[in-house]
Amino acid sequence: MGNAYCLLCGCVDQASIGVVERWGRFERLAEPGLHLFNPFAGQCLAGILSTRIKSLDVRIETKTKDNVFVQLVCSIQYRIVKENADDAFYELANPQEQIQAYVFDVVRALVPRMALDELFEQKGEVARSVLEELEKVMSAYGYNIEHMLMVDIIPDPSVRKAMNEINAAQRLQLASVYKGEAEKILMVKKAEAEAEAKYLGGVGVAKQRQAITDGLRENILNFSHKVTGTSAKEVMDLIMVTQYFDTIKDLGNSSKNTTVFIPHGPGHVRDIGDQIRNGMMEAAAGAQGNDSD
Repeated sequence: MGNAYCLLCGCVDQASIGVVERWGRFERLAEPGLHLFNPFAGQCLAGILSTRIKSLDVRIETKTKDNVFVQLVCSIQYRIVKENADDAFYELANPQEQIQAYVFDVVRALVPRMALDELFEQKGEVARSVLEELEKVMSAYGYNIEHMLMVDIIPDPSVRKAMNEINAAQRLQLASVYKGEAEKILMVKKAEAEAEAKYLGGVGVAKQRQAITDGLRENILNFSHKVTGTSAKEVMDLIMVTQYFDTIKDLGNSSKNTTVFIPHGPGHVRDIGDQIRNGMMEAAAGAQGNDSD
C-alpha cells in the first residue's frame, strides 16, 4: 500500500515519515497512520520520506602509490533518521550525489598513499575511513550511514595478468625447491642403502671364506688321522684338484656360458692349489690376529 494524501487528510505508510507544513513553513513530522489537516489554517502534508535502508553503489577509479590504476566498487547503505527527517527533506535535493562526492574525496585521498598489495590488505581500513567521514557529514543532513563495504578492487587487466604470472612463477620456484629436496633425500637414502648393502655383502663374503677355511681345515685333519702316511699338503692338493674339476664341470653345465678358455694341465693345477693355499693361510692368520685383539 502506497502513501496517499489529499487536502483534508493524509495516510503515511509504515517505514515512512511525513512532513507537515503550515503556510509553507515546517510545522511537524507525521508518524505512520492517518492524519487530518486544516487547509483553512494553511496546514498540509508537504511530503513523505521513506525510512527504509537504501543502497548506493559507487565505482571509483584512482591510482595507487606504485602508479597502478584501479577501480574500487563501494556499496553504501544509508537511511533517514526519523527525528531529523525535516533536515533530510529541506537540506538535500539529491543525497546520492552528495554521498558519492564524499566517497570520491576520501578514497582518492587515501588510496594514492598505498601500494597495490597494501590496498588489498587494508581495504577494510579504507572502508572504515570512508564510513567515519560520511557519518560525520551526513548526520548534519538527517542521514545515518549504516554500512560501508569495499565490494571489489579491480586493477588494470595488464596488471592483473602480471600479478598472476608472478604468483605462478613463485609457486613454480617453490615446487622446484621441494622437488630438489626430495631428490636429494632420495639420493642420500639410496647411497646409504648401497653402502649398507656393500658392508653386509663384505661381511657375508668374509664369513663364507671363514667357513670354507674351517671346513677345509677339518677335512684335512680328519683325512690325515684316518689315512696314515699322508701329509696335510698332499691332502690339500687332492682337495684343490677335486674342487678344480667341480668348477670346470659347473662352468660347462651353465646355460649362460657358451665358450670358456682356461689354462689346463698338471702345472696349472699346482699353481691354482698354491694360490688357494696361500689365501687360506693369510685368512687364517688374519682371523688369529683379530682373536688376539
